Amino acid sequence: MSSTLTLRRPLVLASVMAATFMIAIEATIVSTAMPQIAGELGDLHLYSWAFSAFLLTQTATTVMFGKLADLYGRRPVLLGGIALFLVGSVLCGMAWSMPSLILFRLVQGAGAGAIQPICLTIVGDLYTVQERGKIQGWLASVWGVSSVAGPLAGGLITQHLSWVWIFWINLPIGVLATFGFIAFLHEKVGQRRHSLDLTGAGLFTLGITSLMVGLTLTGTGSGAATPVAFGLALIGAILFVLQERRAAEPMIDIRLWARRPIATANAATLFSGMAVIGLTTFLPMYVQGVLGQTALVAGFALTMMVLGWPVGATVAARNFHRFGLRGTLILGGALLPAGATAFLLLRPGLSPAVAGGGSLVMGLGMGFLSTAAIVLIQSSVGWAERGAATASNIFSRNLGSTLGAAVLGAVMNWGLREQDGGTLPLAMGEGAGGMDSILSDPALRAALDGALHLTFWGVFTIAVLTLLAALLVPRVAIGQPAQEARPKPG
Repeated sequence: MSSTLTLRRPLVLASVMAATFMIAIEATIVSTAMPQIAGELGDLHLYSWAFSAFLLTQTATTVMFGKLADLYGRRPVLLGGIALFLVGSVLCGMAWSMPSLILFRLVQGAGAGAIQPICLTIVGDLYTVQERGKIQGWLASVWGVSSVAGPLAGGLITQHLSWVWIFWINLPIGVLATFGFIAFLHEKVGQRRHSLDLTGAGLFTLGITSLMVGLTLTGTGSGAATPVAFGLALIGAILFVLQERRAAEPMIDIRLWARRPIATANAATLFSGMAVIGLTTFLPMYVQGVLGQTALVAGFALTMMVLGWPVGATVAARNFHRFGLRGTLILGGALLPAGATAFLLLRPGLSPAVAGGGSLVMGLGMGFLSTAAIVLIQSSVGWAERGAATASNIFSRNLGSTLGAAVLGAVMNWGLREQDGGTLPLAMGEGAGGMDSILSDPALRAALDGALHLTFWGVFTIAVLTLLAALLVPRVAIGQPAQEARPKPG
């Protein structure tokens, strides 16, 4: 390794951490502010779509951006992703309605689909397997800092400034990251031919979007539109599988996914992503709308989950050799339903500390499970397949988050319809008072309590499915560091 590259690596890593911080803080800062945003913009029944839209495009574009990075180099694709994310952030702050916000979140999510995988790829290019343990600790610290900074910033901004700054806070961070990559990340990219599976990406987007629409409409009683959406989802899924079997470089290698260690670990990861997005999406609404707490308190209740995640990951990484990968993964799977039980106990007047405790336990569980899953998957394949296997796990978590937001959003919408026949969404409408009108009306508050309580039962059920999937994971020995030579940035 050249001395110049050695000197540049910390500066590139700092840029990676800055770019990662934009994605990490997005989870907690937007979740904290969304109840206020929905109260001002109206259309409460579209609440979950503000999260689903971001996750949909992030999931759909992750693999394709990875292929583009192989073809054209990491830096140009990553800079394009950062630019797309920042443009989406500016537009989100200018949103005038929930539909417009959802549209702009699609743009923001597409940018995130480039940032997250390519940042991890750059780390793999610059650091050896032996060095990555320490680097992963640095990256985990980014999520830990964001778990505190996100809710704090979200609460303070919504209380003292306009909510538009929830999105515009990304701008200076993105500019700094962009400058760092331009100045310090230099690559020598060879001419390589790739066959981009654009058809597969399009069919995947069609299938997942139709499925989300169908799930969302299920809770609103929209009649014939629901089976049409599910029909399109089924057709899209069938065509997608056929396309992936014939594509030269498929978006998803089905044969790789079919291997038992990968299939079961990815199933557990998918369910865990569904459970966590349910907590992230609906806990702030419960703390503010039912418990009557401020956005700042709601943010800190959620913070405990994101804070517990890196703690669990660190403890897991230090104890793999003692408990094994499978044992560590099962422990994480067991902690998820244990933490979700706390949300079933929530009632009006209860301390938000109960919600914070449940969040902490679920965060610890995610730290154990996600870290063990990625190491187990990487240890079950050779070097030539490690990148695709790792991408499959990131994809599974993102897909779980996308589906979870849609499924649990449908559960909440159904609960609202059953509780009060649609009065609550009207109370959250534009100009109707938002959260203040709910807190001042015991009937509306009770309706929101009932609907969200049903949603928390959904989170608990999905957490149990996570544990069941973890129990199916076979034992895999911890792999030895690969010695193959890798191209490095020049």
